[in-house]
Amino acid sequence: MARIAGVDLPPNKRLWVGLTAIYGIGQQRARSLAEKANVDVTKKIKDLTEEEVTRLRAAIEAEGGVEGDLRKDTQMNVRRLIEIQCYRGLRHRRNLPVHGQRTHTNARTRKGPRKGAVAAKKKVAARK
Repeated sequence: MARIAGVDLPPNKRLWVGLTAIYGIGQQRARSLAEKANVDVTKKIKDLTEEEVTRLRAAIEAEGGVEGDLRKDTQMNVRRLIEIQCYRGLRHRRNLPVHGQRTHTNARTRKGPRKGAVAAKKKVAARK
């Protein structure tokens, strides 16, 4: 089992697909990293040798910007927007869409499940 950047890569997948399990590496970047490390992208991860895994690890560390560091950077960027109280920061704070999407309908992913209308309590009619 190959472990790169603190992530266990899925053994039965091809290299270019398995590398996308690492946060910050997409399909295109996975292919370019494999090319830099001189590793065949169509090879399955379980078939990689230790030397190939080491070369991949070195290539990823040389480029930087994956997993914990990248998550921390994006979190700090959002925190900065919230602190300076710009429009985007206010949208982040209120957990609403940030990039100008409509919210009258849609935006359910960001806003969460609908809050149903609370039924008003009916007064019990006094019996005579």
